[in-house]
Amino acid sequence: MRENEGEAVLNVIGDGRARQVLFATRQEPCSAKEISDRTGISLPTVYRRLEELREYDLIRSEMRAAADGNHYEVFTCNFDETRVSLEDEGYDVVVERREDITERFVELWDDLAGEP
Repeated sequence: MRENEGEAVLNVIGDGRARQVLFATRQEPCSAKEISDRTGISLPTVYRRLEELREYDLIRSEMRAAADGNHYEVFTCNFDETRVSLEDEGYDVVVERREDITERFVELWDDLAGEP
């Protein structure tokens, strides 16, 4: 993690609205409008929190096509937990993110290919 990134992540997830956005997107992908409807947070605030969460890869997004042919963005939580440990020089922050199933398959394949 980059220097001061751990503190920045703690500040982001320390915000109650950011946590509401993460919780709203934990089970299934949601549009910003759906997040706003579920949480009662204004749409502009939802977009600000999404940008902050995306900056630290705590949320992922993808484009979807609507029935009318328009495209819209949906967001999915990419955050599982944060661990903070005290060190001699200060503290260390470890952020556990969800693994993408494709990434897990590639890692498994690489591990299998590397064995004799």
